[in-house]
Amino acid sequence: MVNLQFSGFAFSKSLDQHYTPFVFPGTDEGHCRLRLVNFEAHENQTSHETQGLSKKHLVVRRGKPFKVTLLFGSRSWSRYTERLVLKVWLGNMSKRIPVQFSDEQSDPQGWSAKIYPGDRQPKSVTVHICSPVLSSVGLYQLQVLIEATQNTTSYAVGTFVLLCNPWLKEDPVYMPLDVQIQEYIKNDYGLVYMGTHLNNSGQPWSFGQYEPGVLEACLQLLQVSPQHRRDKNKDYVLRADPVYLSRVACAMVNCEDDLGVLKGRWQGSYKDGVKPTEWSSSADILHRWVSTNCSPVRYGQCWVFASVLCTVMRVLGIPSRLVTVFDAAHDSDGNMKIAEYYSSTGEKLNLSKDSIWNFHVWVECWMRRPDLGAGFDGWQVVDPTPQEKSAGTYCCGPCPVAAIQQRCLGTPYDFAFIYAAVDAEVLRLIVRNGRVVGKTVDTEWVGRLIYTKSIDSDKPENLTQTYKSKIGKMPPGLEVSLNIDEVPSLGDSIVISVTVTNPSSGPRVLMAHLNAQLKEYNSNPQESFWKTRRKVHIQPGGVLKLHHTILPSEYESVLAGDDIVNVAVVIKDVMTKERVLAAQEISMSAPPITIQIEGGNGVQMKKEHTARVSFINTLTKALSGAVLTIEGSGLLQGKHEARLVLMQPGDKIEKTVSIMATSPGTKLLMATFSHSSSPGIVSRTFHKVSVVTG
Repeated sequence: MVNLQFSGFAFSKSLDQHYTPFVFPGTDEGHCRLRLVNFEAHENQTSHETQGLSKKHLVVRRGKPFKVTLLFGSRSWSRYTERLVLKVWLGNMSKRIPVQFSDEQSDPQGWSAKIYPGDRQPKSVTVHICSPVLSSVGLYQLQVLIEATQNTTSYAVGTFVLLCNPWLKEDPVYMPLDVQIQEYIKNDYGLVYMGTHLNNSGQPWSFGQYEPGVLEACLQLLQVSPQHRRDKNKDYVLRADPVYLSRVACAMVNCEDDLGVLKGRWQGSYKDGVKPTEWSSSADILHRWVSTNCSPVRYGQCWVFASVLCTVMRVLGIPSRLVTVFDAAHDSDGNMKIAEYYSSTGEKLNLSKDSIWNFHVWVECWMRRPDLGAGFDGWQVVDPTPQEKSAGTYCCGPCPVAAIQQRCLGTPYDFAFIYAAVDAEVLRLIVRNGRVVGKTVDTEWVGRLIYTKSIDSDKPENLTQTYKSKIGKMPPGLEVSLNIDEVPSLGDSIVISVTVTNPSSGPRVLMAHLNAQLKEYNSNPQESFWKTRRKVHIQPGGVLKLHHTILPSEYESVLAGDDIVNVAVVIKDVMTKERVLAAQEISMSAPPITIQIEGGNGVQMKKEHTARVSFINTLTKALSGAVLTIEGSGLLQGKHEARLVLMQPGDKIEKTVSIMATSPGTKLLMATFSHSSSPGIVSRTFHKVSVVTG
């Protein structure tokens, strides 16, 4: 049994599903004695929508009453000779709550404890406890005092966790529709959209808020934050505000300034940790962080940071969702412009500190913003990926999405950085012999597509217009566009189409330089793996289409599944030396892995089911050292592998595993295929498994 330490309290009791007894020894000796306390866990947690969040603590939501039944010894409590008082503690701060009968007046803004008609039995009484709607989130200790004329008896009866309450209209995190709360608070499964704006897919993620120990890990995250370590009382008071909670949690998900959860790495070796693409569950990461005494878990990238933050916020009761911005700008100097440099033959150069990520994942949290005004209520961007410091700390937000759309300069909490990420101008400079010989301004490239998972569906919801209100215009002149005819899978040819329009009144002789480079999603490309050039003629007012093909044999030694390719063309007017550039980025689709669950995708908890996983080599070449790997948090212990020394085209590799779910909710079975002759993993897939209790 895990023994966690929070603010001086040690907890190792297990919370029964129906009731939690606390027995106090001793004789009555004529005094009223408390013998047992029933936390009414099942009824309270059903009423408060907190079922499954913890097996150790009663979990309730602020501003809503919960019941505690007190059972006395041989003599019952008398309201006429003894005062019944509750005391709640958060750290070393306490609040005294006299127990009142329902007809007595109480402070509507404060804590209350009431007994209603029918709540009294000969030797027991049921007390309805209600916290203020703006109570601080945290782990509270509950004390019962029986005060008589001559003496006071005090009983430390246990603990409860208080969370935000999105069901309550007065709470700043209130959401009006139940389908929204079901998706953004209760759903333990989500999708991370990855790839490019042309070719993307939703990769499943298990938020895991119902996995054992996850709620306790989220509370520990608050307890070890720099804010709490500097001033415990101040931190406890400020935890009533979801703006404050989101900033603390955001900073604690990365470990750059504190005892945070994740260490980021974007290149190099991952052998001393886990490669970011291998994670599929927040629970796995949080469990590892707790078990290593708050040592950072290695390694995360943007979608891992965001997914863990989404779990923490949902656990704390703040509605949250993952959002992917395709072609997201990282504006390092704060001028809301991104400079890119290309050679005169179309090769992208690493000369800029700014960058554009093919995709970047952050979190939107839902809350009212009384600090800014009602016009800024609703979704707020919170970005835990450590990129730039905010007030001296690696966190970002919460910044209202409405402020970004309306371009409200000066909005607090990192407006300029977030605005640039979705709407920066891109200045593309063509350089030859150290001199700029061409320039293109693109106002539409950044933030062209912004996705989140739809409510109660695995389809994407397009959020682009909630962030962007302007429509950019391209400057007049020689017009060039570049398109990929179809999104290619590994083994297919990459077919490129370039369209050139000549708006002038005279003919032109043009030189077209094309270039293809492999790139990481969050950085500039590597050296070119394919180049070509071609001289063409275009008539006045004419439109010219050029087609080029990159054969599999020209890229198969460089590319793997899900790799991103930057393709660019520079069109040069031979006479005027005018140069115009167009670029496009695509991700290569991976060959599919098939996963089949015996009896369908709904499985019973603690019952064995068979899963069959297979991969067919659809490539045109033989693959050596083939490995098919299967794993799944909450379904499988460790990794299971199948290996083949050589896979000819058309060959199949297959593995059958026995899965058993240990807790209810949505679990993910993950399979990857790799081989020794490829620079990386060729294919990866996730399979959603719904676990029911019976």
